[in-house]
Amino acid sequence: MAFDFILMLTSNDRTIPDARARLDEALEGGVRHIGFKDVGLPFAELKGLADAIRAAGGRSYLEVVSLDAESELASARAAVDLDVDCLLGGTRAEEVTALTRHHPLRYYPFPGRIIDHPSVLEGPAEAIVSSARKLADLEHVHGLDLLAYRFAGDVPDLMTRVCAAVDKPVIMAGSIDSPERIAAAARAGAAGFTVGTAALAGAFPAEAEGFAAQVRAILDFTDRARAQSTAPRRLALAAHDTRKAQLRAWVLRHERSLRGHRLICTGGTGRMIAEAAPALSVQRLQRGARGGDQQLGALIATGDLDAVIFFADPTLPHGGDADLQALTRLSVLHDTPLALGPAAADMVAGALFARG
Repeated sequence: MAFDFILMLTSNDRTIPDARARLDEALEGGVRHIGFKDVGLPFAELKGLADAIRAAGGRSYLEVVSLDAESELASARAAVDLDVDCLLGGTRAEEVTALTRHHPLRYYPFPGRIIDHPSVLEGPAEAIVSSARKLADLEHVHGLDLLAYRFAGDVPDLMTRVCAAVDKPVIMAGSIDSPERIAAAARAGAAGFTVGTAALAGAFPAEAEGFAAQVRAILDFTDRARAQSTAPRRLALAAHDTRKAQLRAWVLRHERSLRGHRLICTGGTGRMIAEAAPALSVQRLQRGARGGDQQLGALIATGDLDAVIFFADPTLPHGGDADLQALTRLSVLHDTPLALGPAAADMVAGALFARG
């Protein structure tokens, strides 16, 4: 994710009673990442909520705030049964991953010591950073959910240290209730942040009254903060053989902006880029004909790419045309930007790598 706003249909760490009705207002506001807590509504209503989010083309999140082991593991099983895209929170990662490892959901536990309800993050920053490293080392942990503004110390410093300590995305959660806190999370390197109670309470300055207007305002603040984001982007690069030289030229033209970000390439394209720009971080997959395009498709499906750039040649028949069609379908399904030529790629680069 490239610094995304995750709307939580929650208040005081509970899913709100009218979450289904509020979902329609949220979608009207334009939000695409939407979540709820494991407490507040019966399972059947949570199931309907998760299904409605997916039907609308959104990405669904369940956040665990239960503190006892039995309730947390029950919530993990519920996340599997609800078929949500992401499971956030919880503190028993090894037990939870035993339940989730065979499910496609992405898991982001809480680092540090969590107490009380609403949840509070306790402990010295050093212990929280150490906890983050240990969690990120687990194979089936895909990122972290940091209760940043539920910490009593230096929050910007804590966020920066946790993001720097791990090589997986960090979502900031808990009491983000102002544009300034959104911007601070972006500068720290967060991959995203959650807002729940503050949006329902109308805490953000907006152009109109109502929940949809709050959502639109937070999305605007997110766009502005994204320009300050220090989180590395994950960009897929591929090209038909007759367009490889064109892609090489594009990479060299944008080389300065691409430094510090992660380029994931099909085999031949990756070798070409690594040789042309050795300072860039290039991860090579299989060649397209040997399954590289399918590997890119899998990364789109799991939400592990911020954008795909595939320089296509429409003037010639290609054996991989079906693969490109599949990538296009997945990009639309999972709301991942796809550029098929230099002009569109320039616009993607301008959006992803802008600095405020």
